[in-house]
Amino acid sequence: MLTVLLSAALVAVVSADSIPQFVVPGKCANVLVQNNFDLHQYSGRWYQTSIIDNPYQPFTRCIHSNFENSALDNGFQVTTAGFSSSNEYLRMMGKIYPTKDFPAAHMLVDFPNTIASPFQVIATDYHTYSCVYSCIAFDGYKAEFGFIYSRTPQTSGPATDKCAAVFRANGVNVSAFKSVSHAADCVYRA
Repeated sequence: MLTVLLSAALVAVVSADSIPQFVVPGKCANVLVQNNFDLHQYSGRWYQTSIIDNPYQPFTRCIHSNFENSALDNGFQVTTAGFSSSNEYLRMMGKIYPTKDFPAAHMLVDFPNTIASPFQVIATDYHTYSCVYSCIAFDGYKAEFGFIYSRTPQTSGPATDKCAAVFRANGVNVSAFKSVSHAADCVYRA
């Protein structure tokens, strides 16, 4: 069911009058997700330190998320915030949760005004880094996103190094990632 919904969303995007820049020819990488994923350990604050540009996320710097474990929903209530390109502090709230169709580390992103997308935790140690992949493919096109999360707002360090190696090993183009600025003027209120 999830695959059908995601494919239908990508078909709608590709069928539109013009194809968005983030939809490109190709196939999604066949990534392996974290074994024995623990929702409780994953909860808490994460900082996005590198990303593949995502038009559904209006933030350009100071991007951070609070994953609040929700036993009722068997997943997370997530608040993601940061500054836009016009220096406006913005916040988005939604859910990220496992489905019965996939292992726990292969979750679904459910935020208002966005296309439902996979949220695949490829690797995490829960304390310093998390490497997340999200991709939808249909008829030779893909919409591919990646996220390097860190428990600290450092843009270089263990999260960047570890996730770069993990993404490469899973066939994801690491050169597509851009560093997220976390300067001294950042405010973290998610």
